[in-house]
Amino acid sequence: MGLFKRKTVPDEEIKLDEIDRESKYKLFSPTGDRIIMVVLTAWAVFQLYASISNKVPLQILRYTHLGLAISMAYILYPATKHADRHKLPWYDCVLAALFVCVVSYFIINYKPLQFRAGSYTQLDTIMAGLGIALVLLACWRVVGPPIVIIASCFFIYGLVGKYMGGFLQHRGFSLKRIITHLFITTEGVIGNPLGVCSTNIYLFILFGAFLEKTGIGQFFIDLANALAGWAAGGPAKVAVLSSALQGTVSGSSVSNTVSTGSFTIPMMKSLGYEPEFAGAVEAAASTGGQIMPPVMGSAAFLISETCSVPYRQLMVIAVIPAVLYFTGIWISVHLEAKRLGLKGIPRDQLPKLWPLIRDKGHLLLPLLAIIYLMLTGFTITRAALIGCLICVVVPYVRKGTRVPFLQIFTALPQASRSVISVATACSTAGIIIGMVTLTGLGQRIGTGIFSLVGNNVFLALVCAMFTSLILGMGVSTTSNYLITSTIAAPILIKAGIPLLAAHMFCFYFGIVADITPPVALAAYAGSAIAKGNAFKTGVNATKLAIAAFLIPYMFAMNPKMIMIGGTFLEALPMIITAILGLVGIGGGFIGYLNGPLKLPMRLLSFAGGICMVIPGTLTDIVGAVVIAGVFVLTWFIQKNRKSTTAA
Repeated sequence: MGLFKRKTVPDEEIKLDEIDRESKYKLFSPTGDRIIMVVLTAWAVFQLYASISNKVPLQILRYTHLGLAISMAYILYPATKHADRHKLPWYDCVLAALFVCVVSYFIINYKPLQFRAGSYTQLDTIMAGLGIALVLLACWRVVGPPIVIIASCFFIYGLVGKYMGGFLQHRGFSLKRIITHLFITTEGVIGNPLGVCSTNIYLFILFGAFLEKTGIGQFFIDLANALAGWAAGGPAKVAVLSSALQGTVSGSSVSNTVSTGSFTIPMMKSLGYEPEFAGAVEAAASTGGQIMPPVMGSAAFLISETCSVPYRQLMVIAVIPAVLYFTGIWISVHLEAKRLGLKGIPRDQLPKLWPLIRDKGHLLLPLLAIIYLMLTGFTITRAALIGCLICVVVPYVRKGTRVPFLQIFTALPQASRSVISVATACSTAGIIIGMVTLTGLGQRIGTGIFSLVGNNVFLALVCAMFTSLILGMGVSTTSNYLITSTIAAPILIKAGIPLLAAHMFCFYFGIVADITPPVALAAYAGSAIAKGNAFKTGVNATKLAIAAFLIPYMFAMNPKMIMIGGTFLEALPMIITAILGLVGIGGGFIGYLNGPLKLPMRLLSFAGGICMVIPGTLTDIVGAVVIAGVFVLTWFIQKNRKSTTAA
């Protein structure tokens, strides 16, 4: 169609498109762009009206949100990976219009549908079945096959489960019952995941878009350079710090890797880092952004809703594992820099910290304000709305940070475009959750696996870890949590792990799937920029992020570490020993502590670190003694070597 024309796509965008399905949009002509922008802006205005007025009925809000997301998915995303992005096929328009008709039917009839619940008409069933099919097809385009295949398997299980033996057998359900349950009730497609997406997640994505338009992303980078660019291995530490800051509002490991990695990875390579290590640092740090409050890749709102935990409490709890994660990467990066003798960036080439804070520090106000508001009892919705308002005002506080006024409001269509992938994932995950609630499968899986592992909590954790790593491969953060928590969390809850700790355990291991070979999307993005081997980059990223594989075990086996059933003072000793343990583990992996370590010393350092990570006073003492012994012995070796060289 004439709404499209060929455009020159930047190298970074091409790399992101090759790796991240959610970033592969069709390319519009200026006229087409304007039409799409109008629709996306109207969507944003509707969302703001619904949030401010609180007058839109729940079903209408969710169906409208779903209708806009799925129809725009057909318009904006090509049908296949290799489809021509410069054409709008007629069938995409038909599919988009068809889904608009489906949701319009349910919006118009939402009250009559409530009265005939359980005795739906044939037309109700046909429209619901058509809606489910169109949701799955759109999700395949936007998010990819994994979550669609899983949802389809759950759908089929609802039909054939009565013929299965053992713990998987259920009493059986008709096709009509399954279809109407999934699309008409609030237990399926328009269930809690989509409900959270249509309120909290949308507003925070909008908030993040406003932050980007105010220049706060670049401010994060400048601040990280000013704080750490001069240190040993400066660019690598900048990558860790800037990714942690960016992760407070970022919603994607891959996009974070590409955005910050486009400058940190070349800087690391220029200092002498191998391409695979440079790409791994950025991938590991960017993946950690998904566990960094307050947004946590949008999953924080879903965790809060699922576990019935106040959002402000969840933010405080999630800070501890996030800090430990980034501390572990920082330690590994520092030791690698010391091992290679890499220096930082000359100070005269870096921004000055105080002038930077003086001139642009006010750009942090929206982020600080929204965290403060949520911690002091404001609802998530109200805090996000106030945060967005502050974003509009704050650039004009100082002349040096002012941007064109209309530029800020381009955040509206950008947010709508960004939420499409989340909404399609949430609606598809609703099919999984709807079938789990209808058939009781979650409890059945937990019971079945628990019968295999018995009362061994550690084996239950290992089973849940591998389940989450496998299910988390190649899917977005939101899809990741929804899938892993639905399938793997019941295993842990059955084993006696507290509800919130079980959900966070599964979420964390689903997230690190982004850097765990063979399907490590963030690592692939880092390797593409670094021009290194993708698999080796994934292996290096996994080694750097070893903390992510250990910390969930720590808080699952001792929930007091994240203040579940305990206080911060009780958690503090565990945090300190964990950090010391990460030093030993990092030394073992990197081969350097206070000097180069040979294999026996590396093994001792690693073993000492593991001992300190394992909860328990005895293991902490043993670990501390071993690491201290390695440190002292290395010091003597280095001293003797220097004496010999001098002689």
